[in-house]
Formats: sequence, C-alpha cells, structure tokens
Amino acid sequence: MSHKKQLLILLSLGLLTHFLFFGHPNQTVFDEVHFGKYVSGYYTHEYYFDIHPPLGKLLIAGFGKLFDFRPEFSFAEIGDEFPDSKYMALRFLPSLAGSLLPAIIFLLASQLGFSRRSAFVAGILIALENGLLVQTRFMLMDGFLLLFGFLSLLFYFRKKPIPAGIFAGLAASIKWTGLTFLVVVIIIEAIKIWREKKFSPITSAVAKLLVIPFAVYFSIFALHFALLDKPGPGDAYMSQEFHEKNVLKKFVELNWQMYDSNQRLTSDHPYSSKWYEWPFMTRPIFYWVDGDSRIYFLGNPAVWWASTVGVVLSIWYLVLSIINRRKDKILILLLGAYALNLLPFIGIQRVMFLYHYMIAMVFAVLMLTYVIEKTYNERQTKIILTGLVLVSAASFLYFSPLTYGLSLSPAEYEKRVWLPGWK
Repeated sequence: MSHKKQLLILLSLGLLTHFLFFGHPNQTVFDEVHFGKYVSGYYTHEYYFDIHPPLGKLLIAGFGKLFDFRPEFSFAEIGDEFPDSKYMALRFLPSLAGSLLPAIIFLLASQLGFSRRSAFVAGILIALENGLLVQTRFMLMDGFLLLFGFLSLLFYFRKKPIPAGIFAGLAASIKWTGLTFLVVVIIIEAIKIWREKKFSPITSAVAKLLVIPFAVYFSIFALHFALLDKPGPGDAYMSQEFHEKNVLKKFVELNWQMYDSNQRLTSDHPYSSKWYEWPFMTRPIFYWVDGDSRIYFLGNPAVWWASTVGVVLSIWYLVLSIINRRKDKILILLLGAYALNLLPFIGIQRVMFLYHYMIAMVFAVLMLTYVIEKTYNERQTKIILTGLVLVSAASFLYFSPLTYGLSLSPAEYEKRVWLPGWK
C-alpha cells in the first residue's frame, strides 16, 4: 500500500469516527458548561477568567460567528438541551482537529524512521482510541492541544523550525501542558549544541524556538484583551485597575493569576485520579448521562493497556541497548517525551483526571509499535500488528456506545464495566 493511500485511509477513518453521530447529544456535555460560557464572552465582550490560555475558545467563537451563533444559551448544567442546531458549529473545529490527529501521528512516525507499516498502525490505533475520540468530539480544548503540539514536532523533525515554533506557541496557547512539546525540541537542540561545541547557532535557535512561540502566545492574549473590553464575571479574579493597564501588564497579571488559580484547585472530585493510575485506566470519567445513554471518557482497553505494555518494553529495550552500548535515539526521544508529559504531575497538588494522560498516551502508542518493529522479524511484526489492529477495532466497537452516547440496557452496560473504578 502506498504512502498516500495510507494517509488517505487515516484521514477517512479520523473523519468517520469523529463525525459519526455528530451533534449527539443535543445537550451540554461535561466541561462544555464552562467553555460554552467562555466562548459566549467573546460575543458579549464581557471579561471572563479561565485557568487555561484563550486560543481554543477564540477559535471556537470565531467559527461559531460564521454560522450566526449567538450567546443566548446559558450553558448552566450538564444535560441542558440546546435550543437549536447552532451549537454544532461550536463542536466542529475540535472534532476536525481530532480527525486530523491519526494522520499527523502517521506522518511523525514516518519522519522519525518507523517502517510504513508501524507508522500506519500507530495512526490506526490513535483513530480507534475511544478516550481520545470522546475528548475531541465536543466543545473541549484537547483536540487543538494535541494537533498543534504534534504538528510542532512534525515540522521540527522535517527541519522547518519556524512553523515548528509557531505550532509550539499555538499548543501552549491552548493549555500550558502544550509547553512540553517546546521543551522536547529545546532539549534536543541543547544536546546538539553541547555535543558539536558549536555555539554560533544559539542566537538563531533562541529566535526560532523561544521568541517565535512567545510572540504567538502573547499575540493570542492581546486579541483576547481586545475582545473582552467590558466588565464581566472574570473581574473578580483580577485587580481593580486591571482594565486600565496596557497590554503587557495585563498579560503578566493574568498569567500569574492563571498559575495561582491552578495551584489552588485542591478540592476533590469523584472522578479524579492520580498520575500513577493513568497508564492502567482505573478511573475513567462520566461526561453525560440520559436514561440508558451515557458518554464516558473511557479509553479503548486494547490500545490503552497495550501502550502501557509498550512503555514497559521500551524501558527494558533501552536498558539492554545501554548495556550493549547501542544508543537508540528514537526510543530515547519517545521515552523522554513520555516521561516529560507524565512525571511532572507527581508534584502537582491540584485535582487531576485521566484526560491529563492523553499526550503521554500518544507517545506510549508510538513506543508500542516501534518496539514491536524492533523486537521481531518482518513476518512476526506483520502478524502482531495485524492482530493488534483487529483486537483494537473489536474493542472500539464494543465500547463505542459509551463513546457516542448510545442506549445500552443495564445488563449490556454492566458487561462493559470491567473494573470497580469504572462505575
């Protein structure tokens, strides 16, 4: 199968899984109750406060404007029914971003040196990951975060630092966890400079990998301030003179307040979980319930748990390669990026959820297919990867009613509750 056909299949699969049952349910789902209010703020121009940077909300609001969305809905509670179909415009861009992710992962894996088969399977597994699908089908921010972040890595490894810096800045402008993509690139560049003892490229590297992302990040906030020029509910978080400052001082105050508010999110939540539980998916999250229909942030067990095995095998493979004095740069990169997106959560005291593992999980999927390719011969690799895709597809279909919010009888629902923490 040609590279173009593989790419087309992944694009088609991503669009199919994301836009199947698009718009269902016609009710607010999970954090749409928050992001819907924030998006509405750009129409009323009333200042709001969020602990995350504003780019995702700006993108959704801008697209909604094209379809005459108006801030007439309160987004008060999960399960509130939308009055018309215009809410679908607010879900479109996150769904599109999620649709493109499998193809981007395929291109990134190919760029890193994976075989076409392994790269293709990595893309398929991402497309069949139920948790990723849930998180990128609604008015939520993580579809943008993942798309921009992995695009930044793709451009970086294609030796295009300017677009890499732009997309890294865009990722950080969605959520601060997007900074990890930039940190990965900066670490690689720092190692290159140290090994080659060539310090002349430092100025160029700083401009492309620090100045460009910061300029993007700052510009997003400048637009945010320009649009929210009226008093609003967010004023309670800011100083009295906040609206009277120039833009730079507003930027500094808001980012500090975002950091401080993140640190103060210590209240418990029935569906919260710890970082060491995420690789085992012991505590998913209910997003929406209506009678016998439910939407659950629950990953595809075949993909999720296999990727965790992939992490363990990668660590073992890396230890052996070090003992044998063979450095596997790709494996070091993937493990390092995985650790960078997981281990910092050890020191975070705020309430956390399973979806905080998503970036790390994508790297775990990449490690899984890479280690299989490196461990077995071509025939064995083909058999294992084919089996993995078939099992993952069956698992995806089995859990899809909880992904798409389809009706399940109590008995059928109980069959899908495999662990005590899944209730």
